[in-house]
Amino acid sequence: MKGYVNIPKSIYCKTCKHCGTRPIIALIDNAGYVVKCPKDDNHYQTTPGLIDIEDWNIHNTVLYEQE
Repeated sequence: MKGYVNIPKSIYCKTCKHCGTRPIIALIDNAGYVVKCPKDDNHYQTTPGLIDIEDWNIHNTVLYEQE
């Protein structure tokens, strides 16, 4: 077993604003689930608990272009 679940394409979620990959759902011990970037643990991940794709989308919105 791989330890995570891919989010189906039919569910809208933004890609990681740092690397552009689609997030995954991972189980964190007994704390619950997190939505996180599959490439880097230092990128944003939701707090453990229920699957919160809305929180992921809010934190991965690019509000302005960085120069």
